[in-house]
Amino acid sequence: MTTDDDRPAAPFGRTLCAMVTPLTESGALDPDGAARLAVHLVSRGCDGLVLSGTTGESPTTTDAEKAALVTAVREAVGDRAALVAGVGTADTRHTVDLALAAEKAGADGLLVVAPYYSRPPQDAVEAHFREVADASGLPVMLYDIPGRTGTRVEPDTVARLAEHPRIVAVKDCSYDLLGTQKVLSRTDLAYYAGCDEQVLALYALGATGCVSTVANVVPGLFPAVFDAFDRGDTGRAAQLQRRAVPLVESMTAAGLPGTVTAKALLGALGLPAGPVRAPLRPADRGTTAGLLAAYEELTAGTAQFQAWPPPDSSPSCGYGGPR
Repeated sequence: MTTDDDRPAAPFGRTLCAMVTPLTESGALDPDGAARLAVHLVSRGCDGLVLSGTTGESPTTTDAEKAALVTAVREAVGDRAALVAGVGTADTRHTVDLALAAEKAGADGLLVVAPYYSRPPQDAVEAHFREVADASGLPVMLYDIPGRTGTRVEPDTVARLAEHPRIVAVKDCSYDLLGTQKVLSRTDLAYYAGCDEQVLALYALGATGCVSTVANVVPGLFPAVFDAFDRGDTGRAAQLQRRAVPLVESMTAAGLPGTVTAKALLGALGLPAGPVRAPLRPADRGTTAGLLAAYEELTAGTAQFQAWPPPDSSPSCGYGGPR
């Protein structure tokens, strides 16, 4: 199904935040902090949240913590935003278990990354995704990020997987614009830019939206980019994307994982985040100061982008689909 402009429909909303997982100072899961952060992000423009993705420290949170996080955020945001639970692991059986737990906890969809480290061939990658998609009743977003997994989900594999009724979307971190266009031209899959510097570029090619790390601190940025593009003001959309370059670079391309930079900046802004778990280490004061300077440069004079203080009311968001 496509919209009037031939853009695939948005099964999980348009602007999804790859939300950090707030922890207490002792390093335990902070469900109350997660609930507060989720409400804040939704009230500021995100109509979807990805929980327990890479930015959500999925490699170091337990299965029980992942389920508890979905439950806490579901109770907090209700049906105002889609919740996509990261369930990908290197083990197909474990991934299926996490998918079933996420469904029980109240997730709307699943984010499933290609199996990592073992570097399976494409037929095994395809079988992995199909087994997970068969296991629950939830729609699936494939996650292609070969820089982390060591395994590409090739465009032909994605095209075959698109035939599965519950595989509906892709989070694209492939840095392969030609491959992306091949899949967009052959399928109705909803494509979500997973790299913040490519959001507008992929949207212009027909992507549905984004799964953004910087949305943790500027949740209103990419809704503004999309709105400008949709009304035909492509110059304004490009201006906003370029304006975000210093912050995007500081958060995602300056040598530290996005988890570390997002939590450092959220903490500096007084929003729930807490520490990171080892082997990650917190950002130092100089890095945090640089992040804050880039944030202030982007948001100066633009209340729509500012993360704090929170708004007085919670406007309705784009996701209103069934749970």
